[in-house]
Amino acid sequence: MLTPPLQPGAQRADGSSVRIGALVPLTRPGWVEAGRHLLAGLELAVREVGDAGGIDGKPLELLVRDTAADPQRAAEAVDELAGLGVAAIAGEYHSVVARAAAARADALGVPFLCSSAVLDGLTEQPTDCVARLAPAQSHGWRIYADFLLDAGHTRIAVATEPGAYWASGTRILREHFAPRGGTVIELDARALAPTALCDELVAHDVTAVLLLVGFPEPAVPIVTSVRGDRRLAGITIGAPAGQPEFAEWAALLGDDGAAVPFLRYLPETLTPLGARVEKALSESLSAAPSFVAFEGYDTVTVLAELLRTHGTGGVRIAESWSRVAAEGTRGQIRFSRTPGISVWQWAWPPVQVVDRDPAAPDRLRVLRTG
Repeated sequence: MLTPPLQPGAQRADGSSVRIGALVPLTRPGWVEAGRHLLAGLELAVREVGDAGGIDGKPLELLVRDTAADPQRAAEAVDELAGLGVAAIAGEYHSVVARAAAARADALGVPFLCSSAVLDGLTEQPTDCVARLAPAQSHGWRIYADFLLDAGHTRIAVATEPGAYWASGTRILREHFAPRGGTVIELDARALAPTALCDELVAHDVTAVLLLVGFPEPAVPIVTSVRGDRRLAGITIGAPAGQPEFAEWAALLGDDGAAVPFLRYLPETLTPLGARVEKALSESLSAAPSFVAFEGYDTVTVLAELLRTHGTGGVRIAESWSRVAAEGTRGQIRFSRTPGISVWQWAWPPVQVVDRDPAAPDRLRVLRTG
């Protein structure tokens, strides 16, 4: 549940808790289902930290703010949370929103552990204030590109919308395909209606089309049109950003949503902690938890370890990313400086290419690990 906001600058008089701010998309146009999973993971870990004695005997308190996929709203939330004296800020799913939050946190000197956003350029300059659990986009999308190339797809199209995240994804694919003799054709999903987009796919003679677009619009009508076009019966639809991970995809697309490969950040086998957390998250969500829920849980696990070991001061946390070693749901988490990445990075979480089984769309199949 959302914690009622205090007045900016206000403090709890008894200092009875250690507070962490949480940025989560909980309303449209944010991806609400992803936000719900992220929040479930954050909240479960906070409860478990409290059950284990808290931080130096004080409970951990989560101050949740809805970003609604709005960068300005996220930046304002960072300002508010900093005024409330949080020890750190956690969360966010949307890359462009996380980038705005990271910039503001860096400017204010507030530690920010980004849970799910993958855009390589999370900050303009190297910073000690920001760390990230999710793999950088260039890492995961190269694995996805290798999956396509190994499957024989050397001429693909991307149906894309304007935005830094989609533009970055297109560039990564082009740079990876070109040295291997591959071609990436860009189609503007805003300028082309789904039927016109199908005409372009036929004209360009591609074997795969990747959805670098928002969900449910325009992703759902594009998938429906491609699946219904006999000329494209043999084409592969892909969604590297992970849209098919969530139940809403299956609910809206049914059988049409199967066999669409996407990226998710889970190992073949969860750690013992991960198996226990999976069961608890399944109960709280009344559904199988996505990788985003595990990212939320691991975020608080890391911050709790930092708070116990290095204290609740923001400067000390920001100086300690390189020294933390936390056992997460998907393996041991350590941060390092990674070439081309401006923030402290877990290099790397496990990466999988997965799709929904056409024989049972509720079941996921692992197609590749990296």
